[in-house]
Amino acid sequence: DANLQLWELPSGRMIKALYQKKVDSWCPRWSEDEKLCVRSVNNELHFFENNDFNSIANKLHMQKVSDFALSPGAQPSKVAIYVPGIKGAPSFVRLYQYPVLGGPSAALANKSFFKADKVRMQWNQKASAILVTASTEVDKSGASYYGEQTLHYLAVNGETALVQLAKNGPIYDVAWSPNSMEFCVVYGFMPAKATVFNLKCDPVFDFGTGPRNAAYYSPQGHILVLAGFGNLRGHMEVWDVKKYKQVSKPEAPDATFFSWCPDGEHIVTATCSPRLRVSNGFKIWHYTGSVLHKHSVAENSQLWEVCWQSFPSGAFPERPVKYQAAPSELGTTQAAPTQAYRPPALRHLPATPSTKLHEDEPPQDLRKGHSGEKSLSKSALKNQRKREAKKAAKQEAKPDPEPASAPAPVSNSQSEASSGDPETDKKIKNLKKVRRLEKMQKEEQLLKELQELQIEQ
Repeated sequence: DANLQLWELPSGRMIKALYQKKVDSWCPRWSEDEKLCVRSVNNELHFFENNDFNSIANKLHMQKVSDFALSPGAQPSKVAIYVPGIKGAPSFVRLYQYPVLGGPSAALANKSFFKADKVRMQWNQKASAILVTASTEVDKSGASYYGEQTLHYLAVNGETALVQLAKNGPIYDVAWSPNSMEFCVVYGFMPAKATVFNLKCDPVFDFGTGPRNAAYYSPQGHILVLAGFGNLRGHMEVWDVKKYKQVSKPEAPDATFFSWCPDGEHIVTATCSPRLRVSNGFKIWHYTGSVLHKHSVAENSQLWEVCWQSFPSGAFPERPVKYQAAPSELGTTQAAPTQAYRPPALRHLPATPSTKLHEDEPPQDLRKGHSGEKSLSKSALKNQRKREAKKAAKQEAKPDPEPASAPAPVSNSQSEASSGDPETDKKIKNLKKVRRLEKMQKEEQLLKELQELQIEQ
């Protein structure tokens, strides 16, 4: 029996009933002008023109095609197909331009790779390139419970590349910029890294590490939000990607949904069912961190979906980025600074430096031509300044050359001042040793008291 029905919305009539055998890739896909429709049938892709489903306009036959992606934008449409590897052969993705689908030179680009049980294919808005995230169910190296992921780049001009990522771990999200000239990848074991790449797959800007697993470009492409939802707390980082400067750092706890308003100024975050069935509701806020509206559903009710009203492309031009929080009666959602927990018995004592499990990496500008201090991270710049100051101090401490008959006296330690009397210097040195020993004994006693207190609790 036909289990796939196609309906025409204006007239409300069913125009075709089809039988779909496979659950994977069952959904037909239309071009933006709705003049071309593609459907996966067994090992073929069937193309229908002008919504005439009684006759197949064209076919793309390829053994074991398991997934495809139709390009956005105007005609001519392009299609990417994925064929998984079998019997030791690699998997591959190929790009075609409709209606040229046959022949050895019909493919616009081809990329082969191993370690791929499934793929996620993402076209950019100009349909000039596609990103393929290849995933395996099992990581044979044992480094992860969730398999392995690799990111591949294909362009319609035939260029292909493997995107080199600077940190091991899963790929959480990949997002194309609306300008189709760069893309952002969130990847690596937590705390995850986020990096912007250009069309040559060279890194442009590294946002450092943080609790994040998603990236969202504004519709105009001038603002990027890095967020950590799901099993993360809901921290968000709003960045001006023209200047690569952070705008705000709000927080949306328990959020399961995020969406940009078409105006590129406002954002909605929501807690929806069935992902989370308690505390359902949504917030509308400005990208500077100000909450403009908040709505919570009744205790026994559930919120299923939130979406913005759609507008035609180009309805809202890009506006200059603001760094001052927009006025709001509900205030901002900036995350408050947190401190490490200290037992009550130790709160009156001076704080001791704590050791972090992970040292967060600062943002770094990787663009070529940005030389000098601008291209260095904060830690690298600090170390460079220390080295320069130390070098200058050594230059100043060098004694002036004197005649050989009157050599300058050389002290035993450059870091300690000499009194000129060897006996006095010896007493000072012994006194410093005693003070260091007393300090170590006090620290050991404090550590012992802390351990006993933790055992009692």
